[in-house]
Parts: sequence; C-alpha cells; structure tokens
Amino acid sequence: MGVKGEGQGSVILTQLEWLVNWGRKSSMWPLGFGLACCALEMIATAGGSRFDIARFGMEVFRPSPRQADLMIVAGTVSKKMLPAVLRLYEQMADPKWVIAMGACASTGGVFDTYAVVQGIDRYLPVDVYIPGCPPRPEALLHGILRLHDMVQKGIARGASLRG
Repeated sequence: MGVKGEGQGSVILTQLEWLVNWGRKSSMWPLGFGLACCALEMIATAGGSRFDIARFGMEVFRPSPRQADLMIVAGTVSKKMLPAVLRLYEQMADPKWVIAMGACASTGGVFDTYAVVQGIDRYLPVDVYIPGCPPRPEALLHGILRLHDMVQKGIARGASLRG
C-alpha cells in the first residue's frame, strides 16, 4: 500500500514531531551573551573559520533575546548580574534551551563567595553542562551537538521559568 501516480518515490512519510524537532535542532539561534573568560572561547567558536559553527545552522549570534532560542551562559555569573540573565532568559522565545559553559557557570568554579552564583542551574533549567576552565571550542561544539541530539529525540527541556 502506498501513494501511486505521479511523484511516486518522492513522498516522504514521517511523524510531525520528528519533523518539528529536526527543524528546531537545525536552526537554533544562540544569544550572544558572554560573562567572563569563557566568552572568548565562545566567540572563537562562533566567529572563527577554524571552528565554523555555521555548519550547524548557528552562524549568527543574535543580538536580541527575542530572536534567540539558545542561551549559552559562558563564565562567572555574579549575584549582581543574575537579574539581567534571568530577564534575558524570560525574553527569549519558547522553546528555549540553556547551555552552562565552563566550571563557573556550572558550579561557581573557584569563586566560592557570596557574590558569585554557585551554578546557574539553581535559577535556570540547564540542558547541557560543558566542563572546563575555560572549555575549548571543541568542547562547546560537542555540547551543541549533544543538545542537537537531545532536541531531535525530544528529551531536551526547552522549558520556560513559568512552567
């Protein structure tokens, strides 16, 4: 049983959810937002020809959170900067994903003080953690590909703070 007539052999059958997830993973728009030294590695990944991020459909970091669906928290988040990070996250379009890049974004790193957030996952739903101080561009690419796999399989949160 199948489709007969003209165009035979050119009909693709799939599930709508798979197709939507494929579109989401193939066109993620990251928010250009660096907080500390990890941002330099993120910029090297995005802007350099050696680690060309454009091959994953992410060639332009968006300057506005309303145009982005991926936040890469790169570096140390201070308590003073936290309200701005949360506000940017809330302004992003749904579904949205978060990558915690580096030891400082994941756990506070070496800054075990009252002024530094001890892991951005206490305030934002993080989908992928990238270890390192700072992580190499290859590690960021690996984390992005891991997020792509999670989005394709439908296991990435992509949730907002409102639930």
